[in-house]
Amino acid sequence: MRKILKKLGWILLILLLLLATAACWYWRASLPKIDGSIKLAGLNAPVDIVRDAEGVPHIYAKSSADAYFALGFVHAQDRLWQMEMNRRIASGRLAEILGPGAVDTDRFLRTLGISHNAEGILANLAPETRAMLEAYTKGVNAYLSNRTQALPPEFYLTGAPTPAPWQPIDSIGWETMMAWDLGGNWTQELLRMRLSQRLSLQQINEFLPPYPGDAVQKTQDYTKLYRELAGTTEQLRAVAQIAPPSLVEGMGSNNWVVSGALSETGKPLLANDPHLGLSAPALWYFAQLSAPGLNVIGATLPGIPGVVLGHNDRIAWGFTNTGPDVQDLYIERVNPDNAQQYQTPDGWAEFKTRTEIIKVKGHADVTLEVRETRHGPVITGALPIVAHAPLDAKKYAIAFAWTALRPDDLTLQAGMHVETANNWDEFLQAVRDFSSPQQNMVYADIDGNIGYVAPGRIPIRKPENDLKGLAPAPGWDARYDWGGFIPFDALPRQYNPATNRIATANQKIVPDDYPYFLTSEWTLPYRANRIAELLAAQPKHNLDSFAAMQKDTVSLAAQDLLPLMRPTVARSANARTALKMLEGWNGEMLADRPEPLIFNAWTRELSRQIFADELGDELMNDYWEQRNVQASMVNVLKDVDGQSRWCRNINDLAAKKPQSCADVLASSLDVALADLQKRYGTDMAAWRWGDAHQARSEHRPFSKVGLLAKIFDIRVASPGDTYTLDVGRYNLRDEAEPFVSHHAPSMRALYDLSNLENSRFMQSTGQSGNVLSPLYRNFNQRWAGVSYIPMQMKRESVEVNKLGVLTLTP
Repeated sequence: MRKILKKLGWILLILLLLLATAACWYWRASLPKIDGSIKLAGLNAPVDIVRDAEGVPHIYAKSSADAYFALGFVHAQDRLWQMEMNRRIASGRLAEILGPGAVDTDRFLRTLGISHNAEGILANLAPETRAMLEAYTKGVNAYLSNRTQALPPEFYLTGAPTPAPWQPIDSIGWETMMAWDLGGNWTQELLRMRLSQRLSLQQINEFLPPYPGDAVQKTQDYTKLYRELAGTTEQLRAVAQIAPPSLVEGMGSNNWVVSGALSETGKPLLANDPHLGLSAPALWYFAQLSAPGLNVIGATLPGIPGVVLGHNDRIAWGFTNTGPDVQDLYIERVNPDNAQQYQTPDGWAEFKTRTEIIKVKGHADVTLEVRETRHGPVITGALPIVAHAPLDAKKYAIAFAWTALRPDDLTLQAGMHVETANNWDEFLQAVRDFSSPQQNMVYADIDGNIGYVAPGRIPIRKPENDLKGLAPAPGWDARYDWGGFIPFDALPRQYNPATNRIATANQKIVPDDYPYFLTSEWTLPYRANRIAELLAAQPKHNLDSFAAMQKDTVSLAAQDLLPLMRPTVARSANARTALKMLEGWNGEMLADRPEPLIFNAWTRELSRQIFADELGDELMNDYWEQRNVQASMVNVLKDVDGQSRWCRNINDLAAKKPQSCADVLASSLDVALADLQKRYGTDMAAWRWGDAHQARSEHRPFSKVGLLAKIFDIRVASPGDTYTLDVGRYNLRDEAEPFVSHHAPSMRALYDLSNLENSRFMQSTGQSGNVLSPLYRNFNQRWAGVSYIPMQMKRESVEVNKLGVLTLTP
């Protein structure tokens, strides 16, 4: 028996050694080659790729085409799984590797027709742009054809096949998906339509109030129409629930620039931090491209050629989302005698149709018939009918209009021209082609100039449009058709303003007398006001003061609410303790303090108790978001125009003593504190905002797979809230983790135009997309602490402590 056990022990030991050897081999084999040389077809001359101490590749080439080729190569080396997912999302091919659970998302994406539109865009690109795109594509495919590196672990864990050759339309499709996440007005249209089932127009305008200082948009009373279309609303709700997961989610980002008059160097300083959905790996990949006529460094998007945000030898630029209304839903009337037709102002017209075949892992193919109207794809037919929805598909369909679904979108071309712009005039000329999504672009150059422009294709709403793009419109009525697009030269613009400063944070960026309609759904101006405060706080700025601004966590939104909440009469000892703690707190959302946790838990429960009875549980849950309740909560507690009536519980209107806002404040505080005790213990002083408010960078798709999420997701305690400069937006609807931040500064950059080599940047995870790489999460702690890495371009600086030099040769 002992001999048998001894023999089994040796067998087990050998198996363990073999497994350890295999694991060690795979770990090494999965990492990219970063030293030595590789011979590749498609190059014109040798290219050096120097990976600096942080893993950022600096590409030194003898032509722009070779530089873009090398960028495609390093993107594939470091982010192959991310690129594969990106193109599958854009083309609606997730179910091929993820199975039936991804079919509904594929249906929606195929219906949008991103890949079909990308083919049209490709045909319209200028020859030199197409040449650079093709060079990038060749670089990706050169890696795939000559790959000695093992595939990332996601391919083996999902059973996904070896990637097919990259195509130019894959790059264009992913760029369109970025525009999708930055232009999502259609969900707010759906919200207004669904609110119409329960609320009056006045109540809707109170729940979704106008931008501070603006009047309510005058519209027709659309509630009657939508109550007759309850089924349509339910159908659209299903669309919204399976639409592709948000990567960016619209309204976020800060940028600001000051001239030399306000800087210690006498030259401009520029700051930018785009607030996007956190992902693992990060959305951004840092790189430098250097070739004759091209020397640029900054943030690139794996799958897309070029630097999106950064600087070259002469200029720097940064973006925030303008948030224009560029998406509309149209209710199309179907011909009762011919289901292949819909009504237009000129009579009945045929739906355009195409057939899509969705391949599903382990299951039969799914056939999808896509219809299109003159406004865009019909999105209601893309999904299974909700069981309880009484929509009669013989009567109506919902079409989706979006400025990005046009073959003349030349945004990719604009981005590549920005990289080589030398001055303001060349920058403006480059962004004339920038179509979607509209961005607030701040600019600075080494000559001392600063500027701002908001390029993009924005539809003109006709004066007779009495819905103002706020809610779905009758597609058969010409009043609601777009009347062209705002001319480029009429878009917002500044150059060397007398104030010597420009700042945007998704706030309203046009005066009241601006002749065109951009949107009425601007982000509340808390961040913009805080930037203005801090810029005015000292006469001269430097990169360190700009860094302190990017690190700032004072919430003006909290300061708006605190005076309305502090007078609450406590009903318990816990409430008295909490109110005492909040007494002298200034709304600073520090990770290591309990006050932010108490405040945010209280306002979460407060918003539920104020609005849930009017909205109903379903609507409240679907749209329970701080941006949807902040302004309305302030108005209710201030009793603006009698809005304190929202505090009454409509389910108990017969009460002898109607519930007041004071009652709701006291009740919600006790409920919130009881919930926090369950989550974090009874010692209130030991609670920490950072414990609840972790920044979670989610892996696609393993963030949804228990054990794998623990390995592939990246979490770190973080400060801030939805309205702080160091933003950390959370999901009120998430009962399990209501304060986890999913939306934060995806990267930060500071540019010194007196010496661009002093510039700094940082992104949220690391350069590698391989979970086994030391570069997968090495930026994360530093990012949370708002520190930076150098943004250097001179080769002698880059090579200090470099990780390796890889030479690609023809």
